[in-house]
Amino acid sequence: MNIIDAHLLIVDDDERIRELLKKYLMKRGFLVTAATDAEHARRILEGLEFDVIILDVMMPGESGISLTRSLRQSLATPIMLLTAKGDIDSRISGLEAGADDYIAKPFDPHELFLRINAVLRRMPEVSEDEKIPQVLKLGLVRYDVKQVQLKKGDEIISLTATEAQLMQTFAKNLGEAVSRMKLVEKLGRDQEHAQERAIDVQITRLRRKIEVDQKKPRYLQTVRGEGYMLAAD
Repeated sequence: MNIIDAHLLIVDDDERIRELLKKYLMKRGFLVTAATDAEHARRILEGLEFDVIILDVMMPGESGISLTRSLRQSLATPIMLLTAKGDIDSRISGLEAGADDYIAKPFDPHELFLRINAVLRRMPEVSEDEKIPQVLKLGLVRYDVKQVQLKKGDEIISLTATEAQLMQTFAKNLGEAVSRMKLVEKLGRDQEHAQERAIDVQITRLRRKIEVDQKKPRYLQTVRGEGYMLAAD
């Protein structure tokens, strides 16, 4: 997919912010649809597919975090949250709910533009050069490296864009520890302590999908002092 052809959904109850972002992003080549709240967004999502969903956390009625958690039950579309500056708890809660990234208000629209591009680049590209799929056995779960697909039996386990990028990174470094800082770099994020905490949240989410016992991970292991490592059967 050409990044500039991406279709974005912006969900924010502040009309000024909605219109500002819509005009700014459309001038940069994106197709943009806007919703006033979670209920409006749900109606739009019934008939349209998007490449990135941008949600304000604080909205009347259903919050952005609640909507994220609900959408993650059926959608793998990248989700970005707009949070209050310094509200670390909301950011972490959003990531736990399934968001791929967040940006703190107030922000420069250009920063949002750069973060959208980073999220879109994070979507794994399937290589056409590989003739035989590489499949990693993780207990009852199988990970197809070529298709970027996690399966348990015949059931496909949905991965967010961030989770898929993490799995690809671990697969390329199978059996080797990857530091949290390296994972932050791979995801194209700013190098700050909060981002390393965000990696920990994403690892926890991945373990729920892979491990039988999340407290004693067999496959997505913590290597003390070094980072995280994927070990296959």
